[in-house]
Amino acid sequence: MASCSIPRWLTGATPTLFLLIAAFSISQSQAAVGLTTSQPFIWPLPAKFTSGNGTLSVDPELSLSGNGAASPILRAGFERYRGIVFGHRFLRTVKAVYDVTKLRINVRSTSEELQLGVDESYNLFIAEPNVHSVAGQVTIEANTVFGALRGLETFSQLCSFDYTTKKVQIYKTPWSIRDKPRFPYRGLMLDTSRHYLPVDVIKQIIESMSYAKLNVLHWHIIDEQSFPLEIPSYPNLWKGSYTEWERYTVEDAYEIVNFSKMRGINVMAEVDVPGHGESWGIGYPDLWPSPSCREPLDVSKQFTFDVLSGILTDMRKIFPFELFHLGGDEVHTDCWSNTSHVQKWLRNHNSTAQDAYQYFVLKAQTIALLKNWSPVNWEETFNAFPTKLHPRTVVHNWLGSGVCPKAVAKGFRCIFSNQGVWYLDHIDVPWDVVYNAEPLEGIHKASEQELVLGGEVCMWGEKADTSDVQQTIWPRAAAAAERLWSPRHSTSAGNSNQTALPRLQYFRCLLNRRGVPAAPVTNFYARASPVGPGSCFEQ
Repeated sequence: MASCSIPRWLTGATPTLFLLIAAFSISQSQAAVGLTTSQPFIWPLPAKFTSGNGTLSVDPELSLSGNGAASPILRAGFERYRGIVFGHRFLRTVKAVYDVTKLRINVRSTSEELQLGVDESYNLFIAEPNVHSVAGQVTIEANTVFGALRGLETFSQLCSFDYTTKKVQIYKTPWSIRDKPRFPYRGLMLDTSRHYLPVDVIKQIIESMSYAKLNVLHWHIIDEQSFPLEIPSYPNLWKGSYTEWERYTVEDAYEIVNFSKMRGINVMAEVDVPGHGESWGIGYPDLWPSPSCREPLDVSKQFTFDVLSGILTDMRKIFPFELFHLGGDEVHTDCWSNTSHVQKWLRNHNSTAQDAYQYFVLKAQTIALLKNWSPVNWEETFNAFPTKLHPRTVVHNWLGSGVCPKAVAKGFRCIFSNQGVWYLDHIDVPWDVVYNAEPLEGIHKASEQELVLGGEVCMWGEKADTSDVQQTIWPRAAAAAERLWSPRHSTSAGNSNQTALPRLQYFRCLLNRRGVPAAPVTNFYARASPVGPGSCFEQ
């Protein structure tokens, strides 16, 4: 039905939105969108940048040069991003002339070792043609290949398809961007125990993480409900999977780790002990205190620690990251107190059930340390026996605020994941609450601030599976990603609605264009469907 009235989806639009829409109608370009805010439409926001008022076209046959071209990781990354940038189909003409024909990447080190704290800084320069050059120049400079990957992501976000000229354009040139992350650890936790996620879905999530410059996948593979991972040393363990089709082979795990590395993302695996272990006993019932009382894992048997050591030995071959998560949360010791042979063990060791909890956690830490892993534990371990934890322990906050300040004051490193703001399964937590959460809250000494590695958003899987997991992750995970990457002064709470919202809406649409089913930004509930017809840029 034809109508000349204002479309219904515009009736509640903010002034910023009207500017956004007007900008799109003028030039259908990212440059025009930039008229709505002084900040560029790059997510996460770079540390330092300047831009101009020029426009450059980019050759669809864009080539890679510089010493970065020798890196397999950068060559593969360049091809991925070229496919993203030139995703539109259009008729190429022989007469077409382009300003940018080469992208030069220069890296100081060609090492492809990826570990915590690897240098991810980069400089991106986009120069306009001058009397000495017939073409525009795009240069990425970085100390490492992984910093160069972050520069490629930023470059891709500066490229826009112009529907009038049918060329990819870079607006607001020349650009000078000097960028680096605020925190070395910027993570997403993915739970594949409560619902199995196929390998291809995990890869899609990893790919989307790279768009937001996240760099750690915390893979919560195993929990009380299922044990889906193959462990060659104890092959009956994955009998605890939901079905024989909902499993990960050793080769699957290798593939996920290697796929992640190509995108500059570490994989931190988790084996949550001694609680959350019921699924272990499906294959090895002796791991249960009794058939009717199945967790925590039986602390009284050496077999329990033999199995744990076997699991970690096999996993160490797969996961090179220096951090390994040993869980330690929600340990309810009734099974130990109410099982006769465990009671006897406690009496013989003059121990309480709480003592046994400490014993188990510390013994698990020793096993991990012997395999050259630094243990990560949920905060209950720190709350219960902080003076007993190994000095290399990383305390993982989740219950609420105030734990990281206490942990770093005692010299421990900390990861921030306050469930009130960064648990993505809490679908009533809006984007701005995620965005305004601050990992350094309550920490004022510079020496203690340095012990906060960063943080991660957690995608627990009780009520999310392949059908809705990505809509639950995105775009709220991107709000945390900018908090963890961009300078604190540029992401202050007072500016979030004024400058971050239109950029986050733009980034959500960018995710959609790249095939990521990110949900609308401003719905009351995450992953809810749009409320009605409308532009991607205002939902």
